Amino acid sequence: MSSVIEQAVQARLIATAPRSQVIPASLRYDRADPFAVRLVFPPAASLDGAEVVWTFGRDLLEEGLYGPAGSGDVQIWPYDAEAVVVEFHAVGGMAVVQFDTRELRTFLTRSYQVVAQGDEAGHLDVEADLAALLREA
Repeated sequence: MSSVIEQAVQARLIATAPRSQVIPASLRYDRADPFAVRLVFPPAASLDGAEVVWTFGRDLLEEGLYGPAGSGDVQIWPYDAEAVVVEFHAVGGMAVVQFDTRELRTFLTRSYQVVAQGDEAGHLDVEADLAALLREA
């Protein structure tokens, strides 16, 4: 089994004017970073024409499917039985994006097949991470 999974998802960017729009995005999970999920928006979806990547906890995504979760740059909550809202905060502003709940659940299920929920710490390579930090210093 691959140690990296990627899943295309449809995101609905919520805006007041002119109106919300559907944009492609992808979710990524890598066994090498077992606690994290990456949500990637293509260059066409950003104001400056660059790919946008948000990294946040896999547990935050799981919690946000069932109730409000997060208190920092990424906040997630269920909109209704079929949709989940993700709110992103950055220095330059904020974005509110809506996802299909089934797509997020499918992604999480696939990620748990790579690293089971609760087993994340066993997949960390602390020595390699420390060596990389020391090389950067």
